[in-house]
Amino acid sequence: MTSKDSSTATGFGRVLIAVYAVMALGATARSLFQIATKFDDAPVAYLLSALAGIVYIVATVALVRSGAVWFRIAAVAIIFELVGVLTIGTLSLVDAVLFPADTVWSSFGAGYLFVPLVLPVLGLIWLYRVRNPQENR
Repeated sequence: MTSKDSSTATGFGRVLIAVYAVMALGATARSLFQIATKFDDAPVAYLLSALAGIVYIVATVALVRSGAVWFRIAAVAIIFELVGVLTIGTLSLVDAVLFPADTVWSSFGAGYLFVPLVLPVLGLIWLYRVRNPQENR
């Protein structure tokens, strides 16, 4: 893919896509293992981790692809991710009984070095920058 193919996949966007891909792989693999081996221990937590993995996959693909539709899909996925990490992060701290096992977004992503908290913020800033390049010169 050349830089002309997708304005979101240039410069810092490539780093962002790489981090999203790693999060997609890590969250999805971990959740599938947990669902397959100990689903009865914490079904909600493991399903939420699977949902996070799916969101990371969608965001990764949407950031790689070009066009207005993919841009909107990326924005929706990243906003959903931010709402998810803030909601689950808060709930996991306020009432730990709700989550007997950690999710990707528990404690604002502490188990993933807070990448789940920082990543959507950086993603939204990047989308804003590539959408309005004239304002950033």
